[in-house]
Amino acid sequence: MTPHPDLLRALGEVRVLLAQPDNDFAWSSWENADAALAEIDAAIARIGVDGRLPPELVTLFAPTGQIQEVANSSGWDDAFLVLADRFDAALE
Repeated sequence: MTPHPDLLRALGEVRVLLAQPDNDFAWSSWENADAALAEIDAAIARIGVDGRLPPELVTLFAPTGQIQEVANSSGWDDAFLVLADRFDAALE
């Protein structure tokens, strides 16, 4: 069984949103989609390999965190809030 399946689903969904071509990364510390996706992919890989949760995931999903900054400036903030709730539930 894959560790943390609900968390991995939420990360996969946020990855799809971050990969959208018209996203605005100006308010995040990510330079572009490639940088954001690399960080998400690294977290997914780490969870898949050893089941450990990278501590930076909590920061990425936090209010005013990297993902929310991109979501707000790119028009998918409602979708982010739903995913953030699912992420929080998966951590419990």
